[in-house]
Amino acid sequence: MATDQPVADEQGVQVESQVRNGALLMALAGVAFVGYGVVFLVLNFVGTGFELGVSTLAGMTSADLDPTVAYYISHLHVATAAFIISTGIAVTGLSWYGVRQRLTWAWATAIVSAVVGLALALPMHWTADAFSHDWVTHLGPIYLATIVFIAGVVLSYRGVRTT
Repeated sequence: MATDQPVADEQGVQVESQVRNGALLMALAGVAFVGYGVVFLVLNFVGTGFELGVSTLAGMTSADLDPTVAYYISHLHVATAAFIISTGIAVTGLSWYGVRQRLTWAWATAIVSAVVGLALALPMHWTADAFSHDWVTHLGPIYLATIVFIAGVVLSYRGVRTT
C-alpha cells in the first residue's frame, strides 16, 4: 500500500501542472484576443480606417467613401473591437482565476465565451469574397490565439474534470 502513495502524488502533481499550464495558455489567448481588439480599434482611428489586413474596399480608401458610410463603418469597427476586447478580458479572467482553481463553471464559461464569438464571426470570412483582404494579417492572429486557447482547454481538461 505504501508504494501506491508516490504514484498517486506524482499523478496529482502532473494534474496540477496540467491545470496550471492549461489555464496559463487559455489566459494568454485571452490577452491575445484583447490585443487583437486593441489593434482593430487603433487602426480605425489612425490606420486605414478598415480592419487589420484590409487596406481598401474595391480600391477605395475610407477617405474615398461617402462620409456617412465611412462613419458607419467606423462605428461598427469600434463596437466590434469593444466586444473582442471584452470577450478577451472575460476569457483571461475566467482562465487565470477560475480554471487555475479547477472551477468547472469558469472553464466552461471561458470556452463558451470564446466559441460563441468565433463561431459567429469566422464563417462570414469563408463566404463570398466581397472585398479583398490579406488572410494572414486579417485572421492569422485570431487563428493563432484560438490554437493556443484550444491547447489550454485540452491541457486543463483532466484537472478540471477531476474536481
